[in-house]
Amino acid sequence: MTASFTRRTTASHSRIAAFGAIAVAGTLILTGCGDQTDKGSDSGSSSTSSAPLASKLPDDIRKAGVIKVGSDIAYPPVEYMESGKAVGVDPDIAEALGKQLGVKFDFQNGKFDQLIVGLQSNRFNVIMSAMNDTKDRQDGIDSDTGKKVGSGVDFVDYFTAGTSILVQKGNPKGIKSLDDLCGKVVALQKGTTSEGIAKAQSEKCTKDGNKAITLQTFDTDPEALLRLKQGASVADLNDFPVAAYNAKTSNSGKDFEVVGEQIEAGPYGIAVSKENTQLRDALQAAMAAIIKNGDYQKILEKWNVTQGAVTEAKTNGGS
Repeated sequence: MTASFTRRTTASHSRIAAFGAIAVAGTLILTGCGDQTDKGSDSGSSSTSSAPLASKLPDDIRKAGVIKVGSDIAYPPVEYMESGKAVGVDPDIAEALGKQLGVKFDFQNGKFDQLIVGLQSNRFNVIMSAMNDTKDRQDGIDSDTGKKVGSGVDFVDYFTAGTSILVQKGNPKGIKSLDDLCGKVVALQKGTTSEGIAKAQSEKCTKDGNKAITLQTFDTDPEALLRLKQGASVADLNDFPVAAYNAKTSNSGKDFEVVGEQIEAGPYGIAVSKENTQLRDALQAAMAAIIKNGDYQKILEKWNVTQGAVTEAKTNGGS
C-alpha cells in the first residue's frame, strides 16, 4: 500500500478504499525490501525562487531547502527502496509537494513504530509512511493502554485506505474473514493499524468462546510476509494496496492472494509536530495545490491507486 493501504497504527481505524488490483512492475524481495538503516533519498528539486508556496514555509526549512522525512521504506507500492532510492506513492507525492514549496523531501529510513519518537525529538520534520491519521495519534494516546504517552501529532491527510487479509496462494486454510483467524497464527508488522485490528479480533474470538489469535509481530512487513510464505502463519493483515501489490508481484503472483473484504477505512496523513503549525499549514496548501492542478491524480494513476484519492486537503480528519 487500486490498493488501499492500511498501515501502521496501533489504533483501530484502518483506511479502506476499494482500489483496483495493483499492476506495478517489480518483484518483492521478502528479505530485503528496506533495511532499517538511515539511508536517505531525495524527492523534489525545485528552487524556492520559482516555487509558488515557498513563502508559507518556516524560515529555517525554506533556507535549508530540505524537509526531512521519517519513513519505513519497506512498504511497496507506498514506499520502498529501488537502486538505493525511495520510490513509490509517498515519494512521488512528496516530490509534487516539493515543487510547490521549493524544497526537497529527504526520506530517511527507520522502524515504523519509532517514527513518532523521531519526529518529536526533531530527527525528522515530518513523517510520511502510509501512517493512518487517528484520534489516538493526534492526542498522543497509546491505543493498547488508553494512556497518554506524548503530545500527539497533527496530520495533513492525503490518501484513504483499508486493511486486507493476505494468505498463501490457493488459500489452503480457507480463510475468508477475521473470524476465521480465531485460534490461528497471524504474522504482521508491529505498531500498525493491522496489529490493532488483530488484537481486537482476538478479544472477540475469546468472547465468543473461541481460541485467541496467536500474533507474531515484526519490525518490518517483509519479515511478516516471509513467515506467511513459509507457512508459519495463516495470514498477514496489511493495507489493501500493499496486500494487492504483494499478491501480484511476489514470485510472479505465485505466493499470496487477498481474501475477503477490506476492513475499516481511514486516511493516511503526513504527520507534523503540533508545535510546527506553519509547516503543517504549508503542507496543506501544497496538497490542495496538487489536487487542483492534477499532479496528485496523475501520481495515483501511475500507481493504480486512484480509488484511494482524497478530494480536498484536510488536517486531522481521522477518527
